[in-house]
Amino acid sequence: MSTEALLSLAKKTILSESNAVANLADLLTEDFTKSVETIFQANGRLIVTGIGKSAIIAQKMVATLNSTGTPSCFLHASEAIHGDLGMVQPGDVIICISKSGNSPEIKVLVQILQKFGNTLIAMTGNLTSYLAKNSHFVLDTTVESEACPNNLAPTNSTTAQLVMGDCLAVCLMELRNFTSEDFAKYHPGGALGKKLLLRVGDMLDSSKKPQVGPESDIRTTIFEISEKRLGVAAVVENDKIIGIITDGDIRRMLSKTETITGIAARDIMTKNPKTIKPTDRVVDALNIMEDFSITQLIVAENDHYKGVIHLHDILKEGII
Repeated sequence: MSTEALLSLAKKTILSESNAVANLADLLTEDFTKSVETIFQANGRLIVTGIGKSAIIAQKMVATLNSTGTPSCFLHASEAIHGDLGMVQPGDVIICISKSGNSPEIKVLVQILQKFGNTLIAMTGNLTSYLAKNSHFVLDTTVESEACPNNLAPTNSTTAQLVMGDCLAVCLMELRNFTSEDFAKYHPGGALGKKLLLRVGDMLDSSKKPQVGPESDIRTTIFEISEKRLGVAAVVENDKIIGIITDGDIRRMLSKTETITGIAARDIMTKNPKTIKPTDRVVDALNIMEDFSITQLIVAENDHYKGVIHLHDILKEGII
């Protein structure tokens, strides 16, 4: 095929699937709201099951739901009838995904689940199917056709299932008042989790706390900045921060004078430096650094010096 033909086919597929998704808005009924409320009020977990491509969609749904505050488990419809039904407990709500709703495995599974007494929600593109007729609620994911040229490979139908699952997850998030901080709790290892959870105090190194007194001479100040390797030293008097000296301040001072004799830290320090509390988020420290074009930030609590947080340390944590 030519490049033009391939691009045309790709665009046709995108439009076909986007239309299938758009049509879902007209298929939503009261069963959707009842499904959301039932899942929200359930004493147990949400179990999502399916077979074939629908099983893959079910796994993605479970991943999304778990990460947004709805405890969920995946149950393969085929494995369910060979022992895995043991995971289903009283109080669990079950979503069964199947385009046709009539596959042999689905029929057997539905019959067994009816005996269990759990609430069963069907997600299907066939409202007259065995699954639809024997479920408490039905989520309609009907599509006119597949994007597949042969109208066989699940494409539009699985996309519709995926979007319907996202609708459930988003609505449940709203009901749970699920915040970005809640999301971070379930993603502590990722960049987002670190942005929302990691605190400035967690990154402080007590062995690297450069400081000098206001009457310290420049030689002492230079040694302190050099030894702690943070490019800065806090000027502290009676455990209170009264200023800051950076290596840039040192360079500017040396460019203006031929001797450092008689010059004290007080003479070249910047008063009222920008500070941040140990309990503040690291991402807030990063924002301050960006706003004021600085690479270090004094950490203080009630004006008491706690240490220095450096841009390089933030970068190492993968916050950006």
